[in-house]
Amino acid sequence: MTPSRFCIFDKPLPYPEAVSLQEELVKARLADEIPDTFLLLQHPPVITLGRRGRRSFLLASEEALAQEGISVFTSSRGGDVTYHGPGQWVLYPILKLSRNEMGAHGYLHALESVSLQTAIHFGIDAFRKEGKAGAWCAEGKFSAVGFKFSRWVTSHGLSLNVRPNLGAFDLIVGCGLVGERVASFKSVLGDQCPDMDRVAEVIREQIEHIFQRSLVDISEKQLLSPQI
Repeated sequence: MTPSRFCIFDKPLPYPEAVSLQEELVKARLADEIPDTFLLLQHPPVITLGRRGRRSFLLASEEALAQEGISVFTSSRGGDVTYHGPGQWVLYPILKLSRNEMGAHGYLHALESVSLQTAIHFGIDAFRKEGKAGAWCAEGKFSAVGFKFSRWVTSHGLSLNVRPNLGAFDLIVGCGLVGERVASFKSVLGDQCPDMDRVAEVIREQIEHIFQRSLVDISEKQLLSPQI
């Protein structure tokens, strides 16, 4: 099997640029010009609304959010409202799935497993909640999931709170879950919280195990090249 590509971005990538990049990669993957590709990055502060996103779950006006340096965008992913920002890893897999590999439910389960097993690796008692996408611990939800299928090629993915500004989540009803607390590795582990690079290493390990992909590291400049 052709190795999959894994790219970690050095600097936060604005959300619109990440969407455009994913769209290009999806087209290339559909045409078999590139192998499966995993992007791991952070975003500047942004609130995104999924296809079912409800603006009533924005708890501040877009003008007030802009004054706080937080942008608002509507996304083509599934799910409702969420926040992305520095200190939070976002994983965007661009995968061509075969129909006998996994469907939407199986893919959701795999994404959740990446977050859950990463948290468990660092000693967090992480779990699922029946009927709700994402990953939780006793202190609250620390990972959100929302994705899109384009003729069985995936885009968007998951976010994992390592050490973001949790106060930003007070500006939304995250994922439309009224009253749900939000947690991070930092809020659970305190001074024992790993740094972002160490968490990225474990995410990479979990991707290889859960998705059964062999990963090859590539640079940002290599992303659209058909050659690894």
